[in-house]
Amino acid sequence: MGKKTKKPGKGKEKTERKTARAEEKKARRETKKLSPEDDIDAILLSIQKEEAKKKDVQVDDNVPAPSPRSNCSLTVNPLKETELILYGGEFYNGNKVTSLNFQLKRDCVYLLIECRDVNELLLPQCEFVQTFVYGDLFRYDVEKLEWKLVSSPNSPPPRSAHQAVAWKNYVYIFGGEFTSPNQERFHHYKDFWMLDLKTNQWEQLNLKGCPSPRSGHRMVLYKHKIILFGGFYDTLREVRYYNDLFVFDLDQFKWQEIKPKPAAMWPTARSGFQLFVYQDDIFLYGGYSKEVSSDKSNSEKGIVHSDMWSLDPKSWEWNKVKKSGMPPGPRAGFSMCVHKRRALLFGGVVDIEVEVDVMMSLFLNELYGFQLDTNRWYPLELRKEKSTKDKLKKIEQNCPDDVDKKINPACATREETEESDDEENSIDYISKNIASNMSIDDGETLTKSEGKPKESSAKLDLQSSLPEVVKPCGRINACMAVGRDTLYIYGGMMEIKDQEITLDDLYSLNLSKLDEWKCIIPHWADFVLVVEADIAETAEEIALALNPFPMS
Repeated sequence: MGKKTKKPGKGKEKTERKTARAEEKKARRETKKLSPEDDIDAILLSIQKEEAKKKDVQVDDNVPAPSPRSNCSLTVNPLKETELILYGGEFYNGNKVTSLNFQLKRDCVYLLIECRDVNELLLPQCEFVQTFVYGDLFRYDVEKLEWKLVSSPNSPPPRSAHQAVAWKNYVYIFGGEFTSPNQERFHHYKDFWMLDLKTNQWEQLNLKGCPSPRSGHRMVLYKHKIILFGGFYDTLREVRYYNDLFVFDLDQFKWQEIKPKPAAMWPTARSGFQLFVYQDDIFLYGGYSKEVSSDKSNSEKGIVHSDMWSLDPKSWEWNKVKKSGMPPGPRAGFSMCVHKRRALLFGGVVDIEVEVDVMMSLFLNELYGFQLDTNRWYPLELRKEKSTKDKLKKIEQNCPDDVDKKINPACATREETEESDDEENSIDYISKNIASNMSIDDGETLTKSEGKPKESSAKLDLQSSLPEVVKPCGRINACMAVGRDTLYIYGGMMEIKDQEITLDDLYSLNLSKLDEWKCIIPHWADFVLVVEADIAETAEEIALALNPFPMS
C-alpha cells in the first residue's frame, strides 16, 4: 500500500467534518435522553427474555459459516485439537453512503438490498443497523470442514472484545462489551462464564473479588490458573484504561488481585495488547491507550505501545524485555498466539501523517515470529513467497544491459517493477521505524485514506506469469489459534477509503512446513458500492483488497 495523496484542501475539509461529527456524537452521549436504539438496558432485557424461552440445548449440524465479525474469540477444544470454538464478536457495516447495492453470498443463499441510506435497510426479522453484537456459539471441525451452531439455555448475553480460555473440558469467558447500534453507548461486562464442552451447557460463576467491568483486556492460562491483565472502561465522559492484574485459581475457584510492590516495575495501563505464556514466563506485548494533552485544549492523544514485558508467576514481578533481532514496528489491532517455542504475530494497522493533511492507513498482513527461548524477533517468510521473490531476482540478474531488455521483455518489466516498488518499500520502512509514541487522530484506531496507489501494467503482467501466492489481506482484531501444528486466522476488520469491511474468511498455515497459506473459507461478500463520486475507483479498491488472489 503506497502513499496516498489528496486534492488541495480535501484533507482539511475531511478533518473538519470528522471533528464536527465527534463533537456532535459526544454531545449526544452526554445527554440523558435515549433513543430506542441507544437504550442498552432495554435491548439487553429484551435479549434476556428471549433467552429465557430456551428449554433445551440445540445443536444444528452442518450450518452455514458464521456471519462476518471481529473481536470474537476462537479457542481450540482441549478435548479435540481438530475443533475450534468460536463465540461472540461484532459486525460493523461501515459508514453511511448515498446509495448501496449490497450482495451477500453464502452457500447459494443470496440477499440483494438496495436503498438510499443504510439506516433504511431491512433484513428478515430485524432492522439493519450500523453495529450488531453476537452471542452465538459455533463449533468448527477443521477436518470435515463443517460448522455446528449451538443454542443453549442460560447463555451469556451478546458481547465482543471479551476473552476466552480453555482448560480441560471447559471454556471460561470474562468481560467484553455490548455496543448500541449507532455506537453511541457501551455496556461493559464483568460477568464470568463457564462452558462445558461435553454438554454444551453454560454456567455463570458469581464469585467475589472478580475484576471490574471491562473490555480489551487479555487472559491466558498458566498451569491451573487464569491470568488477567488490563483493558478499558468507557464511562461516556472518558475512557479509563487499566493495568491491574488478577489471578483466578481453577482448583479453588477464587479470584485474587495482585498489587504491585513499592517501587516495583509495572506496565502502564492499556488495552488491545497481547499476553502469552512460555514455561514459567508470561509475556506482554504492545497495546493501545489514550492520554490527555498537556495543552489548554485537553484533547486526547492515542498512544500505540510497542514495549514488551515478562511476568514471573511465582513472585508476580514484572521485568522489561529488551527487543532484539528484527522486531515488528509499532501497530494496533494485531493478533498473537504461541506454537511450541515461538510466538506468532499477525496483522495490525499503522496510521501515519506523511504530509500535512495527508493521512495513510496501512493494514498489515505481515507474519512475525518471537523466539521464546532467546527473546529474538524475526519476520516469517513462507517458502512459496520466497520462491516467488527468488524468481523475480533471477530475472533481474539475467538482465545485464539494455540489449537484453530488447531480447527479453521481462527484464524491462522488472525495471518498471522496481520503480513502482520504491514507494511501497519506503512505506514498509516507515511502518517498522515509526516512533512508539505515535499519535492517532482523535484516539481512533483507524484513519481514513483517500486515493489509491498506482501500479504499472508491466508489474501486473510480470506477476501474472508467476505462481499465485495465497495470503490473508491486511486486517485488525482477527482471531488466531493453533491446533495440531496448524495456525488458524479468522475474520477481523479492514478499511477501504470511508468503508469499513468486516471479514469472515478463514486461513490456515502448517507451522511445521511453513510453505503456504491455505484459504479454507474465502471472504464473505462481493461488494458493489455505488457512491455519487469515484464509483469505479471504490469498487476496484474493494475488489483488490478483498481478493489478494483470484477465487476459483
